[in-house]
Amino acid sequence: MTETFPIQGWAAIYDEVDLNRDIIAPGAFARSLAATGPAGVKFLYQHAAEMPVGRWRAFEEREKGLYAIGEIHLSTQTAREAAELIKADIIDGLSIGFQPIRAQRTGGGRRILEASLWEVSIVTFPMAPKARLVRASTAPRSRSVEAFAQTVREAARILSA
Repeated sequence: MTETFPIQGWAAIYDEVDLNRDIIAPGAFARSLAATGPAGVKFLYQHAAEMPVGRWRAFEEREKGLYAIGEIHLSTQTAREAAELIKADIIDGLSIGFQPIRAQRTGGGRRILEASLWEVSIVTFPMAPKARLVRASTAPRSRSVEAFAQTVREAARILSA
């Protein structure tokens, strides 16, 4: 039974210049997420491909930016350390890894109109300074609790049909 640590926050902030001089346009990831769903976006620690720490459950397009909802799987040492750093308010950044598909040049940078979203990482220093976790739970959840919740959701769907 794998314990998880739920997190959520801003993966990308729309219409603000980041430290790389990129500006993410609203909806830039819509096509990518429609094609892959949240399961197609890796959840990494510090952008390290060899350090996946969890899974993304959902992404929401909001006025401010792309909102991410996920869970850290506490089955690896890296994941446990990341969760502890989050609980202690030591690390709270999120950062995206993407491939631009359509972009416009701006004064010294670029506006990303469409991009393929590859990964969202927990990081110490996010490229977009406002891309941060906004809520983290201190109570790990077990796989059985998640399975039970999914069963209840499915029963409610069937009964409402």
